[in-house]
Amino acid sequence: MGMGNGGGKKSRATLSEINITPLVDVMLVLLIMFMVTTPLMQQGIEVDLPKTSSSGVELNDEPFVLVINADQKMTVAKQRIAMQDLRNKVKAIFEHRKNKQVYIQADRKVDYGFVAEAMAEVRAAGVFNIGLITMPKDQ
Repeated sequence: MGMGNGGGKKSRATLSEINITPLVDVMLVLLIMFMVTTPLMQQGIEVDLPKTSSSGVELNDEPFVLVINADQKMTVAKQRIAMQDLRNKVKAIFEHRKNKQVYIQADRKVDYGFVAEAMAEVRAAGVFNIGLITMPKDQ
């Protein structure tokens, strides 16, 4: 004789509730990851590129062009310059110039990080108008 289970048969109660604890755990982890990575994505260098036109850009002063070749060697007015000297050199040149704009002409093979570092040094020298020189695309 069975006691309280209806004549020896095992009764099973169906569970009709959804366990949302794992879902909440996953969502909280994703929320924390999003909150941590969002400020990192906003870090960067603003670039104010000149407007393009068919006639080119008019310049009153002689433009300051920073050339970066494929070997990551930088030149200004045909003179080599090292990355550690770039900030002081730019600061000295633009101390008395009215047009505070720098054009960067980098080789296609130069690492993006190196160009970004050069742009950061130019910005640290107090020049915020930075243009990138490119070749027009053949149509």
